[in-house]
Amino acid sequence: MSTDSGDLAAEYLPKLRRNLEDVVLDFWLPRCLDEEHGGYLLSFDETGDFAGNDDKMIVTQSRMLWLFSRLSRADVVDGDYLDEAELGFEFLRTEMWDGNHGGFYWEVDRTGNVQKPRKHLYGQSFALYGLSEYYRATGDDAARDLAVELFETIDDAAKDHANGGYHEYFEPNWEQVTTGTTYLANIEPDWSPKESGEAVLDPTLKLMNTHLHLMEAFTTFYRATGHDTARERLHELLDVLTNTVVRKDLTACTDKYDPDWTPRLDDEDFRVVSYGHDLENVWLTMQAADALDVSPRLFVDLYESLFEFSLEHGYDDEHGGFYFFGPLDGDATNRVKAWWVQAECMTAALRMYAATGKETYRDVFAETYDFVEEYHVDDEHGEWHSGVDDDRQPLGRKGAMYKGAYHNGRALVECIETLESL
Repeated sequence: MSTDSGDLAAEYLPKLRRNLEDVVLDFWLPRCLDEEHGGYLLSFDETGDFAGNDDKMIVTQSRMLWLFSRLSRADVVDGDYLDEAELGFEFLRTEMWDGNHGGFYWEVDRTGNVQKPRKHLYGQSFALYGLSEYYRATGDDAARDLAVELFETIDDAAKDHANGGYHEYFEPNWEQVTTGTTYLANIEPDWSPKESGEAVLDPTLKLMNTHLHLMEAFTTFYRATGHDTARERLHELLDVLTNTVVRKDLTACTDKYDPDWTPRLDDEDFRVVSYGHDLENVWLTMQAADALDVSPRLFVDLYESLFEFSLEHGYDDEHGGFYFFGPLDGDATNRVKAWWVQAECMTAALRMYAATGKETYRDVFAETYDFVEEYHVDDEHGEWHSGVDDDRQPLGRKGAMYKGAYHNGRALVECIETLESL
């Protein structure tokens, strides 16, 4: 370990551990556990009081299952979180799984009554991610079997063999939705991305963001099961995320594509760069490459170019931290600093420092984390604020439809493990 990396670890490991245990986990536990009906309650205001929505959506239910399972495998906290993970697994398995057609419903009420039965691969990807991690943590064959069934259902119903990648949006019986508009809008403002579509989105579009999280899920599923088809599909998704979605002349990624992967740049709202997703892509493709035994060194030039764009256009040199998004040809226009963007960017920066030893990435990690500590962390009520505005004032809620403990909890675990490995 170099002097620089040793100093970095000595300074930041205690901070990261305190943040994970005292700020994030102490907020969510036992507050989020629905001991009466199973699964997790995730709607909380800025002070931590219940905010009134007890519906359960597959994305965030699965993310919390993933986190508690991952904590049970990680050597970064005392004890395990298997009981908390089992609560989520059983709810997914018994209340959110479609026993007739396979796959998971988008949303149910607190007790499990189906409210939004359609299936979007963004939601299915997180279900696969959570199930796979739960199997890795527990060795529970029921979780493995359900993960395999889900993967094979997705691949049979949604794989686009002609163009590559996956179709995304389906009726409960897996008939593709090709007309009309999606209803998967984020109904609770929390500075989350609108991954699965607002009411204006064409349901046939392919999204970088959906495919990014399919890759994330396939990586964990392949590590857990060694499934041959998953390996093949993971290779393809690695190609998509390191080539197809990258606008080479910039270098930055865009999100919306026609089914044949023609980039949709005709709409001003589509000609944007999400700095958090671009840099999340950096470290998630590192993970995918590692699972496939492909050297991440093959992609370092790409990673450095993606970082260069985000640092030039989306980074706050004065205070640290990354803005939300901006146009392809200019600086950030949405200058909210969302909690999830800071989490993903600090993880990517630390991974790039570990991979290259370059001081730029060390400094970006430290500055972004310092911003989080000063402005996102709420030591009085716990958790991170959803957003921080350009005047460094907090915005949004502590828990909402898309805001659980996945982005920041995961970032803290990953950064702790990365620093310990330097």
